[in-house]
Amino acid sequence: MAEMCGLEETYENQKLTEKEPRQLWSSRGSPGCRTRLPLLLLPLLLSLGLFLLLITILIQVSKIHQSMQRGAWDHQENEPPVAVSPEWIQSELEEIREQLTRMNATLTGLCRPCPWNWGFFQGSCYFFSQTQNTWKASVSACQDIKAQLVIIDSAEEQQFLKFWDTRNNRPAWIGLSDHHNEGSWLWVDNTPVNLSFWKEGEPNNHGDEDCVDFYSDGWNDDRCNRENFFICEKPSVPCPEF
Repeated sequence: MAEMCGLEETYENQKLTEKEPRQLWSSRGSPGCRTRLPLLLLPLLLSLGLFLLLITILIQVSKIHQSMQRGAWDHQENEPPVAVSPEWIQSELEEIREQLTRMNATLTGLCRPCPWNWGFFQGSCYFFSQTQNTWKASVSACQDIKAQLVIIDSAEEQQFLKFWDTRNNRPAWIGLSDHHNEGSWLWVDNTPVNLSFWKEGEPNNHGDEDCVDFYSDGWNDDRCNRENFFICEKPSVPCPEF
């Protein structure tokens, strides 16, 4: 755990000190490190919640058992038995079920599928940088936080990222380029582009433009040594089901 925080600190202090400000995270601090404490506390909170739930169930079951015993004792003493109606038992079981539902909602609320300061969409987490880098440096920056420069493979994902760009009004690198073979566009995982959202007239390879940046009105091929913001993507962490 400390090793990962150290890697991020190394990235901030060594890789990005050439031009200031060149830190990966915003002034609020590293979201990766800041999420460590909640993640470490989650198993403890889950265990505590389950323990309290078990105690509650045992109390309810004990009440039912005591009522049934009381009825048996009264019957043995030739007194009218205390009836334990099916309706009462059903009511107690419903109360236990409601407590389970509330506990489930509470535990689910403790789970975050993505780190702090990341966006979540359809099973993926997205980090929108606050600093600018070349395309190659952006690829490395995403790898340093266990992610990759974003791969867009659906119209819904394009629309999600479009909302971010419209709100911030700034282009950002995505994980698409043809720097290995002119005209052969590949994602950073070496898969070919099957669905594209180019701006009108793009790509035009004007001035050795081999890398792609994202605009709200479509993709644009650009010089890879230009400094842009960038978008990282990685799978989300599924929350446990109870």
